[in-house]
Amino acid sequence: MCRNRAGRRTSRQIATACPCFTGSWPWTNIGKGCFIMGFSRKQWIVAGAIVVLAAGGYYALQAMNGSGLPDGIASGNGRVEAVEIDISTKSPGRIREIFANEGSFVKAGDVLARMDTDQLESQYRQAKAQLRRAEIGIDTAQSLVTQRQAEHAAAEATVAQREAQLDAAQRRLARSRQLSESRTVSQQVLDDDRATAQGAEAAVGAAKAQLAATDAAIGAAKAQVVDAQASVEAAKAAIAAIEADLRDATLTAPKPGRVQYRVAQPGEVLSAGGRVLNLVDLSDVSMTFFLPTAQAGRVAIGADARIVLDAAPQYVIPAKVSFVADVAQFTPKTVETEEERQKLMFRVKAKIPQILLQKYIQQVKTGLPGVAYVKLAPDAGWPKNLAETVK
Repeated sequence: MCRNRAGRRTSRQIATACPCFTGSWPWTNIGKGCFIMGFSRKQWIVAGAIVVLAAGGYYALQAMNGSGLPDGIASGNGRVEAVEIDISTKSPGRIREIFANEGSFVKAGDVLARMDTDQLESQYRQAKAQLRRAEIGIDTAQSLVTQRQAEHAAAEATVAQREAQLDAAQRRLARSRQLSESRTVSQQVLDDDRATAQGAEAAVGAAKAQLAATDAAIGAAKAQVVDAQASVEAAKAAIAAIEADLRDATLTAPKPGRVQYRVAQPGEVLSAGGRVLNLVDLSDVSMTFFLPTAQAGRVAIGADARIVLDAAPQYVIPAKVSFVADVAQFTPKTVETEEERQKLMFRVKAKIPQILLQKYIQQVKTGLPGVAYVKLAPDAGWPKNLAETVK
């Protein structure tokens, strides 16, 4: 073959000496079955394929960076975030039990912890007793009103009686005066009738005073009823407040999520607002990333987005833009490179659909870094590597 003929000659000498070559150097044709420097035709084909694949991989990598993305698509580095909820005490007290551990998944309404309620239960019993006393006070006051009303009726009857007696005495006195003028009756009879009339008039005044007193007594008795009713309402309000405190002593999950931190332990005494657990709301998960002014200004709320996590680059997660900051800021140290941190950027949030979160709730992790891609124009097409998303 040509290798044997050429020996250790240079490539130009091989081209001159080898009959497998036709044409002129360097544009020489390779003959069938020819070996050049130890390579066969098949080996040259394999080498060419490797070069093509390497070039394709290079351009694919270029397509994944910011400058290589199709027009209308922007990207930014970020981290997965979720809303954190502190499970805290409303009133000061001692923790009796904690039912959740770090990493536990909980549903809305699940009991997470209970506070000691011995003192509240004692106050509850006391408030119940005060309520019963106030209710008895209402009955007593109403009975007193009834009694005073009866006294008032008796006083009215007495007034009527005294007025009738006064009327009779005054008529008798008038007759006595007429008879006295004709000297039919003595002066003594006239004086007695006058005294009787004056006594009857005084009796009427006394009866009316007693009637007024019974009116005042009725008013006082009714005031006692109102006071007793107010005491009942106050006792009921105290009971309702204690019942609310008793309910608040049982700490429940307001939303489904995962326990991130167990801040306190059973037996610890906490002040009002003391944290017991930290819960991550897995129904509200998003990635926060940053875009420069030129790109952020083109992002619309509700625009389609894609999230690719560093830990699972084979999965493309669909999302929607839920927030675009109206004030630029320096990007955080944990998100961008040092050079990019020197630039003012706009914070953007891409929210993951709740249906998808519920389906993969066991795999949802916060704090994971990744890349968010967002459409700057509604008609922009996703590149092939971002078109297929997790269902």
